[in-house]
Amino acid sequence: MEILHVSAECYPMAKAGGLADVVGALPKYQQQLGHYAKVVMPMHRTKFLYENEWEVAHKGNFTMGSMNFDFTIIKEKGNKLGFDLYCVDIYGLLDREKIYSYDDDTERFTAFQLAVLEWIAQWEHRPDIVHVHDHHAGLIPFMMRYCFKYQHLAGIRTVLTIHNAQYQGWMGWDKVSYLPSWDTWKWGLLDWDNTINPLASAIKCADKVNTVSPGYMQELMHEANGLESLFNYEMGKCSGIINGIDYAVWDPEIDTYILDNYGVKDCRHGKALNKKQLCDRFGFDIKYPLIIFIGRLVHEKAADLLPESFNRAFHDLPKKFSCLVLGSGEKSVEKALVNLQGNWVGYYNTQIDYNEKLSHQMYAGADFILMPSRVEPCGLNQLYSMRYGTVPVVRRTGGLRDTVIDFGDEGGYGICFNNASVDDIVYSIDRATRLYEDKQKMDEIRERMMQINNSWESSAQKYIDLYNSILH
Repeated sequence: MEILHVSAECYPMAKAGGLADVVGALPKYQQQLGHYAKVVMPMHRTKFLYENEWEVAHKGNFTMGSMNFDFTIIKEKGNKLGFDLYCVDIYGLLDREKIYSYDDDTERFTAFQLAVLEWIAQWEHRPDIVHVHDHHAGLIPFMMRYCFKYQHLAGIRTVLTIHNAQYQGWMGWDKVSYLPSWDTWKWGLLDWDNTINPLASAIKCADKVNTVSPGYMQELMHEANGLESLFNYEMGKCSGIINGIDYAVWDPEIDTYILDNYGVKDCRHGKALNKKQLCDRFGFDIKYPLIIFIGRLVHEKAADLLPESFNRAFHDLPKKFSCLVLGSGEKSVEKALVNLQGNWVGYYNTQIDYNEKLSHQMYAGADFILMPSRVEPCGLNQLYSMRYGTVPVVRRTGGLRDTVIDFGDEGGYGICFNNASVDDIVYSIDRATRLYEDKQKMDEIRERMMQINNSWESSAQKYIDLYNSILH
């Protein structure tokens, strides 16, 4: 079958979070299963764009309200991602470095979706599946069915994957003119709480809806930033499929970002070499356990709890440890984490940045990774860390609950806690430092983790099964 993924992000073209990793891997594995999968995304001005060769695939124009736009769709020529990657360029809207956080994001992503539909409308054939990701592509299922100029696309089946339901793309009804002429009897399929809600619209209009873990889907029935009743009403077409990880990118035996490659059999030696590199770089003593945090410094990740948690743990716990933080986000959290460096020189450091290479080196060199998330739809960091023999220390929520078993339980390999609180984080750090002293147990856990199959192969097949359920 032919599948078109529509997304705001795709690694390595442009990445802000886990969405990019999923869209950069899932189509490749679907290709390997014998299907034709491709991705279309905005043409963000990134390093990948300028370092690769492209060809023009389509030119067109559209009207959005009173504004007229020309657009160009380009295709990456080298097939470097293992699937066809297309990018939409719209002068004045999509020609920017950052992916999000512009005042005109509503206009940017609405225009992106209109350009994608104008492009599909010109195809001589029809794809089997249009797979939209998050609210940035959420108006597409509605427009394919109820905007008159696209109704010839209504027979194409649509799937929505929700990577994070906290962000819904809200837009006022004063902007409804951005959509081409549509069947106004269907206004309720756009509306949620007197606002046009692209995510809610996609949940209503897509043939199937999935989230990136079964646990997160269950949580959305009770806590979905205002959409709880909608998820309960539509639960018959909703499911959860846990994300995989791309072993071509995340494998310590072949990873070109890390200093010393290693596998299951030489894990202790390989991690020690990579840990020494990290400790030398950031001023730590290699004999102490190294705990890392990698991610966005935002409320969802409970990053606001980190400064007090680390401060209390360093001050109160009997066993010493080192801690390294990599991420960026809320300025107050960034400032508090940076200020902490002066209090615990030689034990704590932070780098306010997005740094793909350093993140790989941290997974390889760390002993533990901390993920105290308030919301974690799937979580990829814990899967990456397990692949690299780094023990995940996680709050039981969403995909973290689905993928990490506490080492105190049968077959366990992680450290789990229940509440996003300073007390729970400090207690879990204490458990980690005590576990670290049991070298035999650490070796057993690392070997067990590294042999768990978290690749995309199984998850990609589940998506194919999901497509088939609406095609046949």
